[in-house]
Amino acid sequence: MKAKNQFSSSVGATITHYLTLKRALGRRYVSEEYILKNLDCFLSRGRTDLDSESFTRWCDTHRHHTSGVRRSWMRVVRNLCLYRRRRKPSCFVPDNLLFPPEHQRVQPHIFSETEIARLFKAIKPFKSPAPSPLRRANFHLALVLLYSTGMRRGELLRLTIGDYDPQEKTLLIRESKFHKSRLLPLSPDGSWEVENLLRIRRKCKLATSANAPLLWNGYGDGGHYCGGAVDQAFRELFRATNIRTSTGKLPRLHDLRHAFAVRALIRWYKNGEDVQAKLPMLSTYMGHISVVSTQYYLHFIDELLGLANDRFIKRYSSLVTPFNGGGNP
Repeated sequence: MKAKNQFSSSVGATITHYLTLKRALGRRYVSEEYILKNLDCFLSRGRTDLDSESFTRWCDTHRHHTSGVRRSWMRVVRNLCLYRRRRKPSCFVPDNLLFPPEHQRVQPHIFSETEIARLFKAIKPFKSPAPSPLRRANFHLALVLLYSTGMRRGELLRLTIGDYDPQEKTLLIRESKFHKSRLLPLSPDGSWEVENLLRIRRKCKLATSANAPLLWNGYGDGGHYCGGAVDQAFRELFRATNIRTSTGKLPRLHDLRHAFAVRALIRWYKNGEDVQAKLPMLSTYMGHISVVSTQYYLHFIDELLGLANDRFIKRYSSLVTPFNGGGNP
């Protein structure tokens, strides 16, 4: 996807080249384009170059945003300036030390197996209105796939029937983040759940063509669920089961992806696996470019910390000399 020639300020040509380069490297840069277009319009109105003064005035127009959002927007412009400096060494580059502070990172909720069981139980009374007769079955499968594969919400909603291979028991995740595609092997239970939904579809004489959405509903265009509808349904589930985070708030749907990664580590520790050797496999399965991205999802909850500590004691306790609490060792 090429950047359109829609920028008219003094840095318009630079923005166009910058977006073209990033997209050639596999980035989508949709939100970045929106931010840079905002900057371009601001500079065009004042007919000014991007320098310290104009940058400060542009930042002042976004005082209504939170500090984290303002910092994010300023970083996008700074990256543009760093690119611009390659051809114009004397150009202005904002000092990121003067940017607003980052928001405190949201602590994800790591679902326990008991909580997941409660969620499945809460799906049973889900109503399935006439335009969406498979609503209960759809969200049952959605929970299965989100928790057992760690896929992203958008990846789930883009799945079609043709993306499931009944012979290999895999799901094809097409053109996801960074334009990467990957195959997800499913567990026997996971593949049974997919095939069970397809059996229900055939029984109800609903769309079963290869390009039909795997999670089909009669609302909207093409039978796809929108992200907002899925978020709302899961918030309904979280309320019904009274599952809350440590701060008393409802979990995010994305927390299921965090839970998948942590539960994978727990299984490996319990099975005596080489966790470090397994991490690249987890990274590939989750659609990450490297293990560095996967580490964002690895949280040392008490259960995991206990397993890691037990392994350390078994392997290295003989090498550790207990501290006697007084005098010289």
